[in-house]
Formats: sequence, structure tokens, C-alpha cells
Amino acid sequence: MSYVLHYAPDNASLIIRLALEQLGVPYETVLVDRSAQEQSGAAYRALNPNGLIPTLETPQGPIFETGAILLWLADRHGGMGPSVDNPERADFLKWLFFLANTVHPALRMIFYPDKYIGADAAHQAALRLGLQKALHGHFGVLNDLVSQRPTWAANQRPSVFDFYLCGVLRWPAIYPADQDRSWFKLATYPALHDLCAHIQTLPACACLQSEDGLGTHPFTDPVPANPKIGSAT
Repeated sequence: MSYVLHYAPDNASLIIRLALEQLGVPYETVLVDRSAQEQSGAAYRALNPNGLIPTLETPQGPIFETGAILLWLADRHGGMGPSVDNPERADFLKWLFFLANTVHPALRMIFYPDKYIGADAAHQAALRLGLQKALHGHFGVLNDLVSQRPTWAANQRPSVFDFYLCGVLRWPAIYPADQDRSWFKLATYPALHDLCAHIQTLPACACLQSEDGLGTHPFTDPVPANPKIGSAT
């Protein structure tokens, strides 16, 4: 069984790639060239009609949405989240979906405010400010969660939640490149910093550091991606 990951460097596909590497399952990659807007083309939209990255081709058909792909992989292969009969399953699900439904969309709105509120610079600034305040609260809640060390998070056997969380903690430090990003400091959240420091030492990170050019400390001290091929934006 092999998967095909449609990806772009330093997009949400990096989270899926971490999970695939950690699971040790065979997969191939197909670059979605963002510089040529391939995500908006007919071929890619046949797989993902929303034109967003990533998409994972599986024996059961293509899957899109980062949270859905992660949950599907965790359930299919085991070891990266509580099983359906585990008493901790509900706790795991609510926090995984908190990342997918609340935190990730808030970051996307910060990165692409024009898609949500139009071209007016003042409106975009107001939206960003409101979202930054909300995200401070979200990250604080997540810091409290991780500091309590639930068995499915922040332990020696990472879950898909851990990879997702590290991904969303990477991006506000470097995006948008043309905006003030001083509002976010990972060190403000010590438990999240420690989780990121642990995850980036895993062998699963090696391919991202090499292929996507994410640097030696992709989560605790991120730098803009310098990929071998493709574009992050």
C-alpha cells in the first residue's frame, strides 16, 4: 500500500508528511506548484475541489483537510492517537478538532485577510489584530493542556495532534513576510516550546529539513523555507 501526498513546501502538507514519516509507511510526493497556481487548476481540483493543500491519495480515494487526513492515518495505522475504544479518545478528538476548526483557520485569516474581509488595509489590520488576540488565548489554553501531559500528547510517542500543533506554531513566526510578527513569541508558552523542541529532534523531521529547507530548528527557531523545488507561497 502506497500513498500519494500532493504538497507544497511549508504548507499544511508538512504536517501530513511528518505523520507519514513517523508511521514509516510508503508514500510518494507530487509537488503542487503554487508559483504557477497549480492548486487552482482543473487537475488538482479534481482531487480537492477547494483548491487547498494538502491532498492525500489513498486506496479509499483522495482525502483533503489536514485534520481529516491525520485522523484517518492515525485510525488506519494505529500508534498516533487513541483508538476508538480508548477512554481518552474523546479528549484527543476535541483538541485535534480545536486545532483544525479554530486555530488553523485563524492563522489562515491572518495570512490571507483579503480573502475574508477585502482589500481595505485598515479592515485587514483590524482583522489581524483581533485574530492575534484570540490566538494568544488559544495558545495559552494549549500550553496549559500540554503542560498537563495527557498520555496522547507531548510524550515520547508523538500523536498526530503533536505534529499538527507544531505546524501551527511554526507559521506565525515567519508569515506573513511583509507584516509585523512580533505579536507571537513561542517562548511565551514554555510547554509548547518544549514540545516543539522535542518534535524537531525526531527522525521524521529530517526529510522536511532537507527537502523543504526548513532549517535546523524548524519549530523553535523557524526560518523561511528554502526548498529544493517548489514555493511555499
